[in-house]
Amino acid sequence: MVDTTFDQRMQSAPYATIWGLTWPQVLMMLFHFLIGFVDVWVAGRISREAQACMGVMSQAMFFFMVVAVALANGSVAAISQSSGAGLTLRIKRFMGLSVALGLITSLIIFILGLWYDEKFLQLLQMPAEVMPIARYLLRVSLYILPAYYLFTISNAFFRAQKYVSYPLYSMILVTAVNTIGDLGFGLGLWGLPNFGYKGIAWATFGSVLCGTIYNIVMLIRCDLLTPQSIAPWRWIRLALPYLIKVAGPAGLMQLVWHSAYMVLYAITASLPLDSVVALAGMSAGIRIEALLFLPGLAFNFTASILVGHYLGQGNTQGAKRVGYQIMVIGVVVITIITGLLWLVIEPATAFIAPDLAVQSEAIRYLAWNMAATPPLLAAMILGGAFVGAGATMYQAFIFGSAAWLVRIPLAYILGHLVLQSAQGVWMGMFFSVLFQCSVMLYVYHYKNWYKFTLRKHRIQP
Repeated sequence: MVDTTFDQRMQSAPYATIWGLTWPQVLMMLFHFLIGFVDVWVAGRISREAQACMGVMSQAMFFFMVVAVALANGSVAAISQSSGAGLTLRIKRFMGLSVALGLITSLIIFILGLWYDEKFLQLLQMPAEVMPIARYLLRVSLYILPAYYLFTISNAFFRAQKYVSYPLYSMILVTAVNTIGDLGFGLGLWGLPNFGYKGIAWATFGSVLCGTIYNIVMLIRCDLLTPQSIAPWRWIRLALPYLIKVAGPAGLMQLVWHSAYMVLYAITASLPLDSVVALAGMSAGIRIEALLFLPGLAFNFTASILVGHYLGQGNTQGAKRVGYQIMVIGVVVITIITGLLWLVIEPATAFIAPDLAVQSEAIRYLAWNMAATPPLLAAMILGGAFVGAGATMYQAFIFGSAAWLVRIPLAYILGHLVLQSAQGVWMGMFFSVLFQCSVMLYVYHYKNWYKFTLRKHRIQP
């Protein structure tokens, strides 16, 4: 059935309702950030080799998880639209289909990863002295992959149904188990056996497994994952192309965007002057900047949920309006947070980067990128609206164009040829965000992105 109570709340108090959906997701992203932070912090107290490998493995896990993130985006589009249309059976069947696809793809990546683990580590140019640590961490990361896929996809199920508290609770559980495991089995605190870097790896395994079990139990208790989730082949044959159509561009965008960041690192590292300081300043600045992305991703998720909800009802004007409403409140919130963070930017950078030259470069990096945060958040929110509509190809094209056709060329030209300093790279990043936001606004306002919506008559429940 259609959630009329929610629609009434949106009509009477839209901004309060939007914030009510968003703040639990902000906290969820904060706990997600803490998981990686604790892993790296504990590894640094074990050895620099362990810390180096932990950083590389976190990047490797991103590539392993691309399909999971793509399936999560596809699930949000299909389930939020089906929820808006009141098609309960179709919701359950899309959940069953997404779970099956997640398990199949994760098992394929798991097998290939174990088969080619040596070649993968060689491709990453891992030094010989850290290869045993890297090999161990990679294998444990592969063991947890099926559960990690289910954890990511099931969190998307809850968000698409506007049950945003369950992903928050599961992330708190994962953070608590991971932190206790890292400190206990990684450093030997509280009388627990000290396994070093192996303890960190298995703490991650145990924490993700706990989160996955919690999510599955709650899906069953909420009557969202039932025997009805097993759909007949004739339904799967119609539904699968739509899921792939949405998930494919979403996964491609992740690869394109993050690969552009790797090239940006290379451009910074090869600057003609002070390249080491520039690279260190960029690394320090990104750690601080990451805090600003947390509310941005939360508003992005909210846009996906609500736009999909309205499009499922066939209310295209309501979908477009709620996208703008989320963008307004998101930009206001992030502008306030950015301004407050700038007031303490010097002690914040000093905490992360003790070197004075690196501090100065990090502040210059943040000056440009924090100025770009409001338009970047606006683009992220509209990108979330496209996900809710299933129009992920627009998001992939715009983000990819901004990265490869504007950011990378400008960063090289300004950084290497014109200014011959990191300032040129930071300027290139700033102008690429303005381009990205402008194109997103144009497409959102003038183009027919509603045509990607999964209508009732396309796939019967």
